[in-house]
Amino acid sequence: MSGGERSGLGGPAWVPYVGVAGASRPEPELLELAEVLGRRLAEAGAVVVCGGGSGVMTAVCKGVATVGGTSVGLLPGDRRAGGNPYLSVALPTGLGEGRNVLLVRASDALVAVGGGFGTLSEIALALRVGVPVVGLRTWSLELAGHPVDAFPVAGDPDEAARLVMEAAAARMTP
Repeated sequence: MSGGERSGLGGPAWVPYVGVAGASRPEPELLELAEVLGRRLAEAGAVVVCGGGSGVMTAVCKGVATVGGTSVGLLPGDRRAGGNPYLSVALPTGLGEGRNVLLVRASDALVAVGGGFGTLSEIALALRVGVPVVGLRTWSLELAGHPVDAFPVAGDPDEAARLVMEAAAARMTP
């Protein structure tokens, strides 16, 4: 199980770790969607894992912070100061783009919000290793000119949060 466990009076409870991948310089509409997504994921009890930088990552962490949730940033550089101001935990990796592998492997499921080639690499890595992906205004895939339905595409942040939480839970069910 890759998600965390929290002990309480009722015993251990599964805590999903949901990765969010997205562009560092997206259009304003995506920033609004990412912030709402962050709120919905935190309200659903997820720990949000992201690259910790600007753009979609800042917006999703801001959403998480507004409802008292937890976000973890896997930073590309070797200094915590490189993280956005809304992160709960900033982890410098010194790995540059290599941190994409850590993001995927640390996640029970992944939401791709918009994004460029870095986001596309995270989608591909997740699909390759069996981490469920949900798309929100992101890449679509074709192979030999035919569409490939590799992951569900959500119409809005509420649907994305619901789909990714369901995917994370299904992955953890034996």
